[in-house]
Amino acid sequence: MPSWNIPETQKSIGVFDSGIGGLTVVHALMQHLPQENITYFGDTARVPYGSKSEEVVREYAFEDTRFLLQQGVKIIVVACNTVSAVAIDDLKAHFDIPIIGMIEPGAAAACKASKNGRIGVIGTLATIGSESYPRKLKECKSSFEIFSTPCPLFVPLAEEGWRTHPASDLIAEEYLADLRKEQIDTLILGCTHYPILRDVIQKHVGPQVALIDSGEAAAIQVEQMLREKNLLNTSTAQPNYSFFVSDVPQKFKQLGELFLQKADLRVTKVHLQ
Repeated sequence: MPSWNIPETQKSIGVFDSGIGGLTVVHALMQHLPQENITYFGDTARVPYGSKSEEVVREYAFEDTRFLLQQGVKIIVVACNTVSAVAIDDLKAHFDIPIIGMIEPGAAAACKASKNGRIGVIGTLATIGSESYPRKLKECKSSFEIFSTPCPLFVPLAEEGWRTHPASDLIAEEYLADLRKEQIDTLILGCTHYPILRDVIQKHVGPQVALIDSGEAAAIQVEQMLREKNLLNTSTAQPNYSFFVSDVPQKFKQLGELFLQKADLRVTKVHLQ
């Protein structure tokens, strides 16, 4: 059980996603905030979220958030573009804790990166269907031309760790060929699983296209928010990383250690109430 007697600043950053994709956000947080404790929940029993209805996604998002609050976190990062697209406003309205999603920071980063105003967005069916990224990008600059493509099979490929598998290559070409024709100069990786496949995505859109990792952009926003609220951890103790999943902890542990380059991750299987 979490300790409720520690100072607020030493409480963990809470992160949740439908599976392993949120580890790309955890990696970014470790780089930007190496002193912070992190508590991660991956809903591996119910991955993917992107093919679920909005009602079900909201239900899962509330359950995931409640679980992290039970662990005594000080801020919550919704490391799932699908939840960020359809449920982030509901979460912020319901829970009295700072909550950061993926859409706003990712769109802001793309807005800064694009030179020709032609921006691609790839994501799950739910994220693309919500049109959350185009709305945010148009708020930044109404003249932007946005080209969106759902890439649902990228999630299971990432979950398998198939970074260089021939199947990933074939599917990336199928998904990205039309986007390549649109002469985009910036592509938002609108799912936190997708940076795991960064190399194959870059190969198929071309080296001239800037890839925007929403998780990286969100990590920078988390740092800013913690600083503004005086919640940065100033302790010099070794940070504590806790990982919880709803299924297959051993597979998560293997992929997590590979991706985060950290040995002996502590992964616990839990049942959400």
